[in-house]
Amino acid sequence: MTASLGLFLLVLCLLLLRQNVMVILGCATAYAYLLFGDGQIRFIALDAWEALNKEVLLSIPLYLLAGNIMSRGSMARRLIRLMQAVTAPVPGGLAVAAIISCGIFAAVSGSGTVTLLAIGSVMYPALMQAGYSRAFAAGSLCAGATLGVIIPPSIPLILYGVMTQTSITELFRAGIGPGLLLAALMAGYSLLHNRAIAGGRWSTGEVLAGLRDGIWSLMMPVLILGGIYSGYFTATESAAVAVVYALLVETLIHREMGLPELYRVTGETTRLLGSLFPVLMMALALNVFLTYEQVPEMLVGWLMGWMDSKLVFIVVLNLLLLLVGCVMDIGSAILILAPVLHPVATAQGIDPVHLGIIMVVNLEIGYLTPPLGLNLIVAMSAFREDFWTICRAVLPFLGLMLLALVLVSFIPGLSLGLAGR
Repeated sequence: MTASLGLFLLVLCLLLLRQNVMVILGCATAYAYLLFGDGQIRFIALDAWEALNKEVLLSIPLYLLAGNIMSRGSMARRLIRLMQAVTAPVPGGLAVAAIISCGIFAAVSGSGTVTLLAIGSVMYPALMQAGYSRAFAAGSLCAGATLGVIIPPSIPLILYGVMTQTSITELFRAGIGPGLLLAALMAGYSLLHNRAIAGGRWSTGEVLAGLRDGIWSLMMPVLILGGIYSGYFTATESAAVAVVYALLVETLIHREMGLPELYRVTGETTRLLGSLFPVLMMALALNVFLTYEQVPEMLVGWLMGWMDSKLVFIVVLNLLLLLVGCVMDIGSAILILAPVLHPVATAQGIDPVHLGIIMVVNLEIGYLTPPLGLNLIVAMSAFREDFWTICRAVLPFLGLMLLALVLVSFIPGLSLGLAGR
Protein backbone atom coordinates (compact mmCIF):
# COMPACT_ATOMS: atom_id res chain seq x y z
CA MET A 1 0.00 0.00 0.00
CA THR A 2 2.86 2.35 0.89
CA ALA A 3 4.58 1.63 -2.44
CA SER A 4 1.35 2.30 -4.37
CA LEU A 5 0.89 5.60 -2.53
CA GLY A 6 4.50 6.48 -3.36
CA LEU A 7 3.87 5.81 -7.06
CA PHE A 8 0.78 8.02 -7.00
CA LEU A 9 2.66 10.85 -5.26
CA LEU A 10 5.57 10.54 -7.68
CA VAL A 11 3.29 10.93 -10.71
CA LEU A 12 1.40 13.79 -9.02
CA CYS A 13 4.63 15.68 -8.25
CA LEU A 14 5.88 15.26 -11.80
CA LEU A 15 2.57 16.57 -13.15
CA LEU A 16 2.74 19.60 -10.82
CA LEU A 17 6.30 20.23 -11.99
CA ARG A 18 4.95 20.23 -15.59
CA GLN A 19 7.25 17.44 -16.73
CA ASN A 20 6.63 15.96 -20.17
CA VAL A 21 4.97 12.60 -20.60
CA MET A 22 8.29 10.84 -21.34
CA VAL A 23 9.70 11.81 -17.94
CA ILE A 24 6.47 10.86 -16.16
CA LEU A 25 6.18 7.47 -17.86
CA GLY A 26 9.89 6.74 -17.47
CA CYS A 27 9.92 7.51 -13.74
CA ALA A 28 6.65 5.64 -13.11
CA THR A 29 7.90 2.59 -15.02
CA ALA A 30 11.27 2.56 -13.23
CA TYR A 31 9.54 2.96 -9.85
CA ALA A 32 7.09 0.12 -10.57
CA TYR A 33 9.81 -2.28 -11.74
CA LEU A 34 12.06 -1.38 -8.80
CA LEU A 35 9.53 -1.76 -5.99
CA PHE A 36 7.00 -4.24 -7.40
CA GLY A 37 9.26 -6.25 -9.68
CA ASP A 38 11.86 -7.54 -7.19
CA GLY A 39 14.24 -4.74 -8.05
CA GLN A 40 14.78 -6.00 -11.61
CA ILE A 41 14.80 -2.62 -13.35
CA ARG A 42 16.81 -4.12 -16.22
CA PHE A 43 13.67 -5.94 -17.36
CA ILE A 44 12.30 -2.62 -18.66
CA ALA A 45 14.44 -2.94 -21.79
CA LEU A 46 13.41 -6.57 -22.36
CA ASP A 47 9.70 -5.88 -21.92
CA ALA A 48 9.88 -2.75 -24.06
CA TRP A 49 11.55 -4.67 -26.88
CA GLU A 50 8.99 -7.46 -26.68
CA ALA A 51 6.13 -4.93 -26.80
CA LEU A 52 7.67 -2.87 -29.63
CA ASN A 53 8.40 -5.90 -31.77
CA LYS A 54 5.10 -5.59 -33.64
CA GLU A 55 4.76 -5.15 -37.37
CA VAL A 56 1.73 -2.87 -37.06
CA LEU A 57 3.84 -0.15 -35.43
CA LEU A 58 5.57 0.37 -38.78
CA SER A 59 2.35 1.93 -40.06
CA ILE A 60 2.73 4.99 -37.80
CA PRO A 61 5.92 6.44 -39.36
CA LEU A 62 4.74 5.49 -42.84
CA TYR A 63 1.36 7.25 -42.52
CA LEU A 64 3.07 10.32 -41.05
CA LEU A 65 5.52 10.38 -43.96
CA ALA A 66 2.74 9.99 -46.55
CA GLY A 67 0.76 12.84 -44.96
CA ASN A 68 3.79 15.13 -44.88
CA ILE A 69 4.60 14.39 -48.53
CA MET A 70 1.03 15.26 -49.54
CA SER A 71 0.95 18.45 -47.47
CA ARG A 72 4.25 19.68 -48.95
CA GLY A 73 3.32 18.70 -52.49
CA SER A 74 0.30 19.77 -54.51
CA MET A 75 -2.19 16.98 -53.73
CA ALA A 76 -3.97 19.03 -51.05
CA ARG A 77 -4.24 22.10 -53.28
CA ARG A 78 -5.63 20.09 -56.19
CA LEU A 79 -8.16 18.36 -53.95
CA ILE A 80 -9.38 21.74 -52.71
CA ARG A 81 -9.84 23.02 -56.26
CA LEU A 82 -12.08 20.06 -57.08
CA MET A 83 -14.20 20.51 -53.92
CA GLN A 84 -14.57 24.23 -54.62
CA ALA A 85 -15.83 23.56 -58.14
CA VAL A 86 -18.37 20.95 -57.00
CA THR A 87 -19.82 23.08 -54.14
CA ALA A 88 -19.67 26.44 -55.95
CA PRO A 89 -23.47 26.76 -56.66
CA VAL A 90 -24.45 26.18 -53.01
CA PRO A 91 -24.85 29.23 -50.71
CA GLY A 92 -21.99 28.93 -48.25
CA GLY A 93 -20.58 26.17 -50.44
CA LEU A 94 -16.95 27.15 -49.95
CA ALA A 95 -17.28 26.38 -46.24
CA VAL A 96 -18.64 22.92 -47.09
CA ALA A 97 -15.74 22.46 -49.51
CA ALA A 98 -13.34 23.18 -46.63
CA ILE A 99 -14.96 20.53 -44.40
CA ILE A 100 -15.09 17.90 -47.17
CA SER A 101 -11.48 18.61 -48.14
CA CYS A 102 -10.42 18.13 -44.51
CA GLY A 103 -12.31 14.83 -44.34
CA ILE A 104 -10.82 13.42 -47.56
CA PHE A 105 -7.30 14.57 -46.76
CA ALA A 106 -7.66 13.15 -43.26
CA ALA A 107 -8.54 9.79 -44.77
CA VAL A 108 -5.00 9.45 -46.12
CA SER A 109 -2.86 11.48 -43.71
CA GLY A 110 -4.10 9.99 -40.42
CA SER A 111 -3.16 13.21 -38.60
CA GLY A 112 -5.25 16.20 -37.54
CA THR A 113 -2.28 18.56 -37.40
CA VAL A 114 -1.06 17.67 -40.89
CA THR A 115 -4.61 18.14 -42.20
CA LEU A 116 -4.91 21.58 -40.57
CA LEU A 117 -1.63 22.79 -42.05
CA ALA A 118 -2.26 21.34 -45.51
CA ILE A 119 -5.89 22.40 -45.98
CA GLY A 120 -5.90 25.46 -43.72
CA SER A 121 -2.99 27.19 -45.42
CA VAL A 122 -5.00 27.23 -48.68
CA MET A 123 -8.60 27.50 -47.48
CA TYR A 124 -8.22 30.17 -44.76
CA PRO A 125 -7.28 33.02 -47.14
CA ALA A 126 -9.82 31.71 -49.69
CA LEU A 127 -12.64 31.84 -47.12
CA MET A 128 -11.62 35.33 -46.01
CA GLN A 129 -11.52 36.56 -49.60
CA ALA A 130 -14.99 35.10 -50.28
CA GLY A 131 -16.54 37.08 -47.43
CA TYR A 132 -16.68 34.51 -44.63
CA SER A 133 -16.06 35.83 -41.12
CA ARG A 134 -12.59 35.46 -39.63
CA ALA A 135 -13.99 33.54 -36.66
CA PHE A 136 -15.90 31.06 -38.80
CA ALA A 137 -12.96 30.47 -41.14
CA ALA A 138 -10.59 29.70 -38.26
CA GLY A 139 -13.12 27.64 -36.30
CA SER A 140 -14.29 25.52 -39.22
CA LEU A 141 -10.77 24.62 -40.30
CA CYS A 142 -9.61 23.82 -36.75
CA ALA A 143 -12.64 21.58 -36.25
CA GLY A 144 -12.54 20.02 -39.72
CA ALA A 145 -8.91 19.06 -39.25
CA THR A 146 -9.83 16.91 -36.23
CA LEU A 147 -11.57 14.52 -38.62
CA GLY A 148 -8.10 13.12 -39.24
CA VAL A 149 -8.20 11.64 -35.75
CA ILE A 150 -11.28 9.46 -36.29
CA ILE A 151 -11.57 8.89 -40.07
CA PRO A 152 -9.39 5.90 -41.01
CA PRO A 153 -6.52 5.41 -41.33
CA SER A 154 -6.14 7.00 -37.89
CA ILE A 155 -2.87 6.95 -35.95
CA PRO A 156 -4.68 7.18 -32.55
CA LEU A 157 -6.77 4.13 -33.51
CA ILE A 158 -3.56 2.28 -34.38
CA LEU A 159 -2.12 3.16 -30.95
CA TYR A 160 -5.32 1.99 -29.24
CA GLY A 161 -5.25 -1.28 -31.18
CA VAL A 162 -1.62 -1.91 -30.20
CA MET A 163 -2.19 -1.14 -26.53
CA THR A 164 -5.34 -3.29 -26.21
CA GLN A 165 -4.67 -6.04 -28.80
CA THR A 166 -7.77 -5.01 -30.76
CA SER A 167 -8.09 -5.55 -34.52
CA ILE A 168 -6.95 -2.37 -36.26
CA THR A 169 -8.91 -3.23 -39.41
CA GLU A 170 -12.11 -3.43 -37.34
CA LEU A 171 -11.24 -0.16 -35.61
CA PHE A 172 -10.76 1.49 -39.00
CA ARG A 173 -14.16 0.24 -40.15
CA ALA A 174 -15.75 1.41 -36.92
CA GLY A 175 -14.33 4.91 -37.38
CA ILE A 176 -16.13 5.49 -40.69
CA GLY A 177 -19.64 6.01 -39.24
CA PRO A 178 -18.63 8.50 -36.50
CA GLY A 179 -16.30 10.27 -38.94
CA LEU A 180 -19.08 10.76 -41.49
CA LEU A 181 -21.46 11.86 -38.72
CA LEU A 182 -19.03 14.54 -37.54
CA ALA A 183 -18.38 15.70 -41.11
CA ALA A 184 -22.14 15.90 -41.82
CA LEU A 185 -22.81 17.92 -38.64
CA MET A 186 -20.00 20.35 -39.44
CA ALA A 187 -21.05 20.72 -43.09
CA GLY A 188 -24.71 21.21 -42.10
CA TYR A 189 -23.82 23.92 -39.60
CA SER A 190 -21.57 25.59 -42.20
CA LEU A 191 -24.46 25.74 -44.68
CA LEU A 192 -26.89 27.11 -42.10
CA HIS A 193 -24.48 29.67 -40.68
CA ASN A 194 -23.41 30.98 -44.10
CA ARG A 195 -26.72 30.74 -45.96
CA ALA A 196 -26.60 34.51 -46.66
CA ILE A 197 -23.39 34.15 -48.68
CA ALA A 198 -24.49 33.70 -52.27
CA GLY A 199 -23.21 30.76 -54.25
CA GLY A 200 -21.70 30.96 -57.68
CA ARG A 201 -22.68 29.31 -60.94
CA TRP A 202 -22.18 25.69 -61.86
CA SER A 203 -19.35 25.34 -64.36
CA THR A 204 -19.00 21.93 -65.95
CA GLY A 205 -15.68 23.00 -67.42
CA GLU A 206 -14.30 23.98 -64.01
CA VAL A 207 -15.52 20.72 -62.45
CA LEU A 208 -13.88 18.68 -65.21
CA ALA A 209 -10.67 20.71 -64.87
CA GLY A 210 -10.73 20.20 -61.11
CA LEU A 211 -11.39 16.50 -61.56
CA ARG A 212 -8.48 16.21 -63.99
CA ASP A 213 -6.19 17.94 -61.49
CA GLY A 214 -7.55 16.28 -58.36
CA ILE A 215 -8.30 12.73 -59.51
CA TRP A 216 -5.03 11.39 -58.09
CA SER A 217 -5.76 12.93 -54.69
CA LEU A 218 -9.33 11.63 -54.79
CA MET A 219 -8.25 8.09 -55.65
CA MET A 220 -5.79 7.76 -52.79
CA PRO A 221 -8.34 7.05 -50.00
CA VAL A 222 -10.18 4.71 -52.40
CA LEU A 223 -6.97 2.78 -52.96
CA ILE A 224 -5.89 2.70 -49.32
CA LEU A 225 -9.21 1.97 -47.62
CA GLY A 226 -10.45 -0.26 -50.44
CA GLY A 227 -7.31 -2.36 -50.18
CA ILE A 228 -7.68 -2.74 -46.41
CA TYR A 229 -11.38 -3.62 -46.37
CA SER A 230 -11.16 -5.96 -49.35
CA GLY A 231 -8.32 -7.86 -47.71
CA TYR A 232 -5.71 -7.14 -50.39
CA PHE A 233 -3.33 -5.69 -47.80
CA THR A 234 -3.12 -5.10 -44.07
CA ALA A 235 -3.13 -1.76 -42.24
CA THR A 236 0.67 -1.80 -42.16
CA GLU A 237 0.98 -2.65 -45.84
CA SER A 238 -1.53 0.09 -46.67
CA ALA A 239 0.76 2.63 -45.02
CA ALA A 240 3.62 1.55 -47.30
CA VAL A 241 1.27 1.77 -50.30
CA ALA A 242 0.29 5.30 -49.21
CA VAL A 243 3.93 6.42 -49.13
CA VAL A 244 4.73 4.91 -52.53
CA TYR A 245 1.55 6.35 -54.07
CA ALA A 246 2.20 9.84 -52.67
CA LEU A 247 5.81 9.75 -53.89
CA LEU A 248 4.86 8.62 -57.39
CA VAL A 249 2.11 11.23 -57.74
CA GLU A 250 4.13 14.15 -56.38
CA THR A 251 7.43 13.38 -58.14
CA LEU A 252 6.43 11.73 -61.44
CA ILE A 253 2.89 12.91 -62.20
CA HIS A 254 2.57 16.37 -60.64
CA ARG A 255 6.35 16.90 -60.65
CA GLU A 256 6.16 19.47 -57.85
CA MET A 257 8.47 17.80 -55.34
CA GLY A 258 12.18 17.33 -55.91
CA LEU A 259 14.78 15.42 -53.96
CA PRO A 260 15.78 18.37 -51.70
CA GLU A 261 12.17 18.85 -50.55
CA LEU A 262 11.71 15.10 -50.07
CA TYR A 263 14.86 15.04 -47.96
CA ARG A 264 13.51 17.81 -45.72
CA VAL A 265 10.12 16.11 -45.36
CA THR A 266 11.77 12.82 -44.40
CA GLY A 267 13.98 14.60 -41.85
CA GLU A 268 11.00 16.35 -40.23
CA THR A 269 9.08 13.07 -40.00
CA THR A 270 12.09 11.34 -38.44
CA ARG A 271 12.45 14.05 -35.79
CA LEU A 272 8.76 13.73 -34.94
CA LEU A 273 9.13 9.97 -34.55
CA GLY A 274 12.16 10.52 -32.32
CA SER A 275 9.87 12.16 -29.78
CA LEU A 276 7.01 9.66 -30.20
CA PHE A 277 8.64 6.24 -30.02
CA PRO A 278 10.53 6.62 -26.70
CA VAL A 279 7.19 7.51 -25.09
CA LEU A 280 5.56 4.53 -26.80
CA MET A 281 8.38 2.26 -25.56
CA MET A 282 7.95 3.32 -21.91
CA ALA A 283 4.16 3.02 -22.10
CA LEU A 284 4.33 -0.49 -23.59
CA ALA A 285 6.90 -1.62 -21.00
CA LEU A 286 4.68 -0.37 -18.17
CA ASN A 287 1.68 -2.07 -19.81
CA VAL A 288 3.53 -5.41 -19.92
CA PHE A 289 4.46 -5.06 -16.25
CA LEU A 290 0.94 -4.12 -15.11
CA THR A 291 -0.52 -7.06 -17.04
CA TYR A 292 2.00 -9.46 -15.48
CA GLU A 293 1.17 -8.16 -12.00
CA GLN A 294 -2.60 -8.45 -12.75
CA VAL A 295 -3.23 -4.81 -11.91
CA PRO A 296 -6.06 -4.42 -14.48
CA GLU A 297 -7.89 -7.40 -12.98
CA MET A 298 -7.62 -5.89 -9.48
CA LEU A 299 -8.87 -2.55 -10.79
CA VAL A 300 -11.85 -4.25 -12.44
CA GLY A 301 -12.75 -5.97 -9.19
CA TRP A 302 -12.53 -2.72 -7.25
CA LEU A 303 -14.62 -0.71 -9.70
CA MET A 304 -17.25 -3.41 -10.13
CA GLY A 305 -17.80 -3.26 -6.39
CA TRP A 306 -19.34 0.21 -6.59
CA MET A 307 -20.19 0.78 -10.26
CA ASP A 308 -22.55 -1.90 -11.55
CA SER A 309 -24.38 0.18 -14.17
CA LYS A 310 -23.17 0.32 -17.77
CA LEU A 311 -24.92 3.69 -18.23
CA VAL A 312 -23.16 5.22 -15.22
CA PHE A 313 -19.82 3.86 -16.42
CA ILE A 314 -20.20 5.41 -19.89
CA VAL A 315 -21.08 8.80 -18.36
CA VAL A 316 -18.12 8.68 -15.97
CA LEU A 317 -15.84 7.45 -18.78
CA ASN A 318 -16.79 10.37 -21.01
CA LEU A 319 -16.33 12.95 -18.26
CA LEU A 320 -12.92 11.49 -17.41
CA LEU A 321 -11.73 11.45 -21.02
CA LEU A 322 -13.00 14.97 -21.72
CA LEU A 323 -11.03 16.20 -18.72
CA VAL A 324 -7.91 14.27 -19.73
CA GLY A 325 -8.18 15.63 -23.27
CA CYS A 326 -7.87 19.18 -21.92
CA VAL A 327 -4.49 18.54 -20.30
CA MET A 328 -2.88 15.72 -22.30
CA ASP A 329 -2.28 15.03 -25.98
CA ILE A 330 -4.25 12.22 -27.58
CA GLY A 331 -1.33 9.84 -28.10
CA SER A 332 -0.14 10.06 -24.50
CA ALA A 333 -3.67 9.68 -23.15
CA ILE A 334 -4.27 6.51 -25.17
CA LEU A 335 -0.91 5.02 -24.18
CA ILE A 336 -1.61 5.58 -20.49
CA LEU A 337 -5.37 5.01 -20.20
CA ALA A 338 -6.27 2.42 -22.85
CA PRO A 339 -4.69 -0.58 -21.04
CA VAL A 340 -6.42 0.42 -17.80
CA LEU A 341 -9.86 1.22 -19.21
CA HIS A 342 -10.01 -1.73 -21.61
CA PRO A 343 -10.58 -4.53 -19.04
CA VAL A 344 -12.96 -2.37 -16.99
CA ALA A 345 -15.09 -1.54 -20.03
CA THR A 346 -15.09 -5.17 -21.17
CA ALA A 347 -16.33 -6.22 -17.73
CA GLN A 348 -19.16 -3.71 -18.14
CA GLY A 349 -20.17 -5.32 -21.44
CA ILE A 350 -18.74 -2.62 -23.74
CA ASP A 351 -17.22 -3.91 -26.97
CA PRO A 352 -13.45 -3.13 -27.18
CA VAL A 353 -13.91 -1.61 -30.64
CA HIS A 354 -16.72 0.62 -29.38
CA LEU A 355 -14.54 1.67 -26.43
CA GLY A 356 -11.76 2.64 -28.84
CA ILE A 357 -14.10 4.88 -30.83
CA ILE A 358 -15.49 6.49 -27.65
CA MET A 359 -11.93 7.19 -26.46
CA VAL A 360 -10.78 8.68 -29.73
CA VAL A 361 -13.89 10.88 -30.20
CA ASN A 362 -13.50 12.18 -26.62
CA LEU A 363 -9.81 12.90 -27.03
CA GLU A 364 -10.45 14.37 -30.48
CA ILE A 365 -12.41 17.10 -28.71
CA GLY A 366 -9.24 17.78 -26.73
CA TYR A 367 -7.67 19.13 -29.94
CA LEU A 368 -10.03 22.11 -29.57
CA THR A 369 -10.00 22.67 -25.80
CA PRO A 370 -7.53 24.86 -23.88
CA PRO A 371 -4.96 24.88 -22.45
CA LEU A 372 -3.25 22.17 -24.55
CA GLY A 373 -5.53 21.88 -27.60
CA LEU A 374 -3.01 21.10 -30.33
CA ASN A 375 -5.10 22.46 -33.20
CA LEU A 376 -5.61 25.71 -31.29
CA ILE A 377 -1.87 26.13 -30.88
CA VAL A 378 -1.10 25.26 -34.50
CA ALA A 379 -3.87 27.57 -35.75
CA MET A 380 -2.34 30.51 -33.87
CA SER A 381 0.72 30.32 -36.10
CA ALA A 382 -1.04 29.21 -39.28
CA PHE A 383 -3.76 31.89 -39.16
CA ARG A 384 -1.85 34.56 -37.17
CA GLU A 385 -4.59 34.94 -34.57
CA ASP A 386 -4.26 35.10 -30.78
CA PHE A 387 -5.05 32.02 -28.71
CA TRP A 388 -8.35 33.15 -27.18
CA THR A 389 -9.71 34.34 -30.52
CA ILE A 390 -9.19 30.83 -31.87
CA CYS A 391 -10.80 29.36 -28.73
CA ARG A 392 -13.94 31.45 -29.20
CA ALA A 393 -14.05 30.58 -32.90
CA VAL A 394 -14.29 26.82 -32.26
CA LEU A 395 -17.09 26.98 -29.65
CA PRO A 396 -19.98 26.18 -32.06
CA PHE A 397 -18.05 23.24 -33.45
CA LEU A 398 -17.28 21.99 -29.95
CA GLY A 399 -21.03 21.84 -29.35
CA LEU A 400 -21.48 19.75 -32.51
CA MET A 401 -18.68 17.40 -31.48
CA LEU A 402 -20.21 16.91 -28.02
CA LEU A 403 -23.52 16.03 -29.69
CA ALA A 404 -21.73 13.49 -31.87
CA LEU A 405 -20.00 12.09 -28.77
CA VAL A 406 -23.34 11.46 -27.05
CA LEU A 407 -24.70 9.70 -30.16
CA VAL A 408 -21.56 7.57 -30.59
CA SER A 409 -21.46 6.63 -26.89
CA PHE A 410 -25.08 5.52 -26.58
CA ILE A 411 -25.74 4.17 -30.09
CA PRO A 412 -23.08 1.46 -30.54
CA GLY A 413 -24.39 0.65 -34.02
CA LEU A 414 -22.88 3.88 -35.35
CA SER A 415 -19.46 2.36 -34.71
CA LEU A 416 -20.01 -1.38 -34.75
CA GLY A 417 -22.33 -1.57 -37.77
CA LEU A 418 -19.57 -1.40 -40.37
CA ALA A 419 -17.13 -3.25 -38.12
CA GLY A 420 -19.34 -6.34 -38.27
CA ARG A 421 -19.46 -6.76 -34.48
